[in-house]
Amino acid sequence: MKNLPLLGDITPARFLREYWHKKPLLVRQAIPGFKPLLKRDALVNLAQQGDVESRLITHFGRQWEMQHGPVTEVPAFAQKDWTLLLQGVNLHLDAADRLLRQFNFIPDARLDDLMISYATDGGGVGPHFDSYDVFLLQAHGQRRWRIGAQQDLTLVEGMPLKILKHFTPEEEFVLEPGDMLYLPPHYAHDGVAIGECMTYSIGFRAPSYQELGEAFLQFMVETVELPGRYADPELTPARAPAEIGNAMLQKIREKLQQISFEEEDITIFLGEYLSEPKASVYFKPPARPLSLARFIDAAGKRGVKLSRKTHMLYRGKHVFINGESFTAGRADKAPLLSLANTRCLEGMALAAASADVQETLHQWYADGWIELA
Repeated sequence: MKNLPLLGDITPARFLREYWHKKPLLVRQAIPGFKPLLKRDALVNLAQQGDVESRLITHFGRQWEMQHGPVTEVPAFAQKDWTLLLQGVNLHLDAADRLLRQFNFIPDARLDDLMISYATDGGGVGPHFDSYDVFLLQAHGQRRWRIGAQQDLTLVEGMPLKILKHFTPEEEFVLEPGDMLYLPPHYAHDGVAIGECMTYSIGFRAPSYQELGEAFLQFMVETVELPGRYADPELTPARAPAEIGNAMLQKIREKLQQISFEEEDITIFLGEYLSEPKASVYFKPPARPLSLARFIDAAGKRGVKLSRKTHMLYRGKHVFINGESFTAGRADKAPLLSLANTRCLEGMALAAASADVQETLHQWYADGWIELA
């Protein structure tokens, strides 16, 4: 798949400066002549798999219901008002992964996944907002979008979905195949299918600081060092036995305040955290992996590529892959950074790499993290 004119006549720099996090952007024919990557029946079959995150949403008789996958059975296609959502399709389909990578003008650390929404006539998920940026690419049929920059984000209580209680749209668009709508975080929107339709959503990671803080503290558990044990040789007789004394409180406070962290601690935490695959992701090692020598020979001719499911990031001397981290020397960084940025490595570059890099790549190949190109 060639690079696509996703933003129309707007450069990525202008988009990020004027629209990202700020206001919506409608791009007519962002991908001219776009065709869905999966047909309807193949999408339904994919939703039946246990390692695919899917949801079935119905709005029959004005009653919202949601069923988490695997979705073993869907309503009749002639039945109106139902939607099938498949999250992370890029993990299971090469073409979906290639489409997702067209959005790499946004850093990989922020790029999340590609979701496919199939809906029959009238289908949707109700007026709502997302906590992250999203590109909504129409793949098949038509969908009517109503959007608004409302401040009231109160939700209807007792619903299986997060539906806005007071939706006040300001604009309305009908998207045709190839059209795309960008929405910043917390921008209210409601998409309703006009006949049968498919919409592809490209979403971005926006973890809460609470989530990051809890994960960072858990990460630091392994590095905290506070030698010694509490002692109070100056203890005096207790007047109120159940009260925690000032001396004990102050002594422990002083010790806990000795816990500190550096920028490198945050770097390693963030790289491991952001490259960690989701819990539902499983790698498939080769059934009969090549020996190191045969792998180097084959990879030198064909090159290697990252698995669709692999997340690889780096900063400075630190390289992160699928939740693990290691330090790369100056000579070893070039091929690894090239692999991280382009998600592939040509045979010549691999053949010229150090023995350490070749052995590391062979181990990743045996784990299913990379594949022969």
